[in-house]
Amino acid sequence: MQAGTAKAAQRIGVPREVFPGEKRVATVPEVVEKLIKLGFQVVVESGAGEAANFSDDAYRAAGAEVVNGAAALWAASDIVFKVRAPGKDELALMREGTTLIGFIWPAQNPELMQQLAAKKATVLAMDALPRTLSRAQKMDALTSTAGVSGYRAVIEAANAFGRFFNGQITAAGKVPPAKVFIAGAGVAGLAAIGTAANLGAIVRANDTRAEVADQVVSLGGEFVKVDYEEEGSGGGGYAKVMSEGFQAAQREMYAKQAREVDIIITTALIPGKPAPKLITADMVKSMKPGSVIVDMAAEQGGNCELTEPGQAVVKHGVTIIGYTDLPSRLSKQSSTLYATNLLRLTEELCKAKDGVANVNMDDDAIRGLTVVKNGEITWPAPPLKPAAAPAPKPAAAPVAEKKGGHGHGSSGPLPAKTLAIIFAVAALAFWFIGAYAPAAFLGHFTVFVLACFIGYMVVWNVTPALHTPLMSVTNAISSIIAIGALVQIAPPEAGLAGRPDALIRWLAFAGIVLTAVNMFGGFAVTRRMLAMFRK
Repeated sequence: MQAGTAKAAQRIGVPREVFPGEKRVATVPEVVEKLIKLGFQVVVESGAGEAANFSDDAYRAAGAEVVNGAAALWAASDIVFKVRAPGKDELALMREGTTLIGFIWPAQNPELMQQLAAKKATVLAMDALPRTLSRAQKMDALTSTAGVSGYRAVIEAANAFGRFFNGQITAAGKVPPAKVFIAGAGVAGLAAIGTAANLGAIVRANDTRAEVADQVVSLGGEFVKVDYEEEGSGGGGYAKVMSEGFQAAQREMYAKQAREVDIIITTALIPGKPAPKLITADMVKSMKPGSVIVDMAAEQGGNCELTEPGQAVVKHGVTIIGYTDLPSRLSKQSSTLYATNLLRLTEELCKAKDGVANVNMDDDAIRGLTVVKNGEITWPAPPLKPAAAPAPKPAAAPVAEKKGGHGHGSSGPLPAKTLAIIFAVAALAFWFIGAYAPAAFLGHFTVFVLACFIGYMVVWNVTPALHTPLMSVTNAISSIIAIGALVQIAPPEAGLAGRPDALIRWLAFAGIVLTAVNMFGGFAVTRRMLAMFRK
């Protein structure tokens, strides 16, 4: 897979997903065009996008070749984009040396990893991306998928619930708002919080990571804290397994919420482990008839003891939804987001835009994704190196005290004696000007001195980071000097001798034009700067 100077462009294959109920497709027509611009050829199996409302004709129009049958697709592909991990039939069709990109879940599928290694494949698992790398966020398919799942979970709950989400007062009576409790405030949980709050429900949420409380509140929810102090952040941006004491306090809190709320949505998952059981059968019994539970962890065993994966069942008067295909229920949106994540990854693999992917194991993001390289299992990736701590700033050298109190280079405030001398000299100069200068000049000079003082205090005593927006405003305000020019250019009042000299009048006119530009430009610049901070 190392790019060579004479290598032909590689072919990216997109097969039809064969996992039962899977409606997503690994790439979409608008992304096909961008893959071709990177130099790749794209081959799509006929019907691959039908379930997500992408026709074969749309792929052809985007520049892809459409082939009939999975065998032809796998035989023609150097790189294969998939959503789900390949099944046995697909593994049989895979050529040796193929590069496979998709959700693999290596911890849960050790046998699959051995089979892929036997094929001398190079495998990039989208679920293994180091999510703590900021530059990897554009490739984070788990986040994209979780956001769709959280949204869809609320829609499924609303469909199964027997009332409005928002409270209403009608001629037929008063309808109270639904109360929704969301267990887990990760990406999926936050998406569910925002959706339920937008529908008008009273939303409560809990998470083992206390730092997400502000995010819950910002989306319109109320963070419910467990009465037990323990840090819940784990590695890689996930939660960790909590102590038994915390879990007991958490169960007590969940039991209380179950008795009060109408809908519970659970999202708790820890990578590589079965889903923790948060909602017991007794909690389900305590819920009001007609209540709903949406268990988003159903595929990993479920957070509710009574969940049946893939099914929606009614037990003790409560509807328990354990669908494992929530992203597929929004297949077009999910496919588009996932295809974009794969495109960003492909851009990283093919920076030369020559249609040849280079799996660079020196790149932290690519190394984390790569679970098999040329038939060698490379998972798990080594821990990321911690970012280098910034070099400590050198201690400031103590400022030597100057003899006499006012030597050159002193950066501190001036001594009182020096200030007194400066003010005495300034007062003497001002008296001299007042005694011998014309009366009109004295008034203008006083305004000039005050303007300089005020300008200094307003602008230069402000934090340097604020100088640009502040100075654009002060420039506009300082354009009041246009009044002076207007006085010079205006006709003389009755009783005054003659008009101003022609040169002065033209200078005054130029001053008015320049200050007008300064005035309107200052406010325009300020407006554009403030617009950058508005949503």
